Amino acid sequence: MRLKPKKSLGQNFLVDDNIINIITNLGNINNNSTVLEIGPGTGNLTEKLISKKPKRIILIEKDKNLSENLKKKFIGKVEVINKDFLDLSMIDLKYKNLCIFGNLPYNVASEILIKIIKSNESFYYEKLVFMFQKEVAERIIAKQNTKNYSRISIISQWRLNIRKIKDISPNCFYPKPKVHSSILEFFPKANYTKFKEIQNLEYISKIFFRFRRKMIKKPLSILFKDINKISEKFQINLNDRPQKLSPETYYKICSEYESQFNKVST
Repeated sequence: MRLKPKKSLGQNFLVDDNIINIITNLGNINNNSTVLEIGPGTGNLTEKLISKKPKRIILIEKDKNLSENLKKKFIGKVEVINKDFLDLSMIDLKYKNLCIFGNLPYNVASEILIKIIKSNESFYYEKLVFMFQKEVAERIIAKQNTKNYSRISIISQWRLNIRKIKDISPNCFYPKPKVHSSILEFFPKANYTKFKEIQNLEYISKIFFRFRRKMIKKPLSILFKDINKISEKFQINLNDRPQKLSPETYYKICSEYESQFNKVST
């Protein structure tokens, strides 16, 4: 019996073998690798991952029917966790040589990525290979002073080096989504700005991009009393718009905010 995708869970199963092979090969999987797949669905990608003979494969599938089907289909070959990834503790997912894959549901893809980015440094992964709605992918990889540059660009690029692999046609899925998709590859940065709380970067980027059509002096005045001092310190033109600032400048602003105000902002 063919399992029917649930629209409420944003299920669009990847069925194109060429795309599945591209994704699988990106992992550089060997017999020491641990593979974690988020939202495996009917297991089309899982089957190819198994063929690479990793040390261990963990599948996280929210849908109970799909979870039971995966257990039967790959009995003895995978571990299946029937939970929502967003509800899982990252402490439970600490594995060595971890590579994470996911044809992510469009409606929660950004949340899943942010959860991983915000995870404690003890949760280490070698690589992420994720599928996103193309529009979301463009925002994730966007450079400063472009129309797609946004909060998620700043937060994603804080701890990750990101590479776009390929745009994917709706014809590669069942059922066919109404939008195109993109494969992105992520690598953890060896060096990045350390914050007391990542929530402060989320808060600061939210303030700035709430006023993306305003001059920088507006959001900056909400965060600091002496905006001229901040402007001079970080060489910021107060008449520019928020999208003109580089991610690195936002990280400096966040560090300055944390040094002046010992609190967690939301």
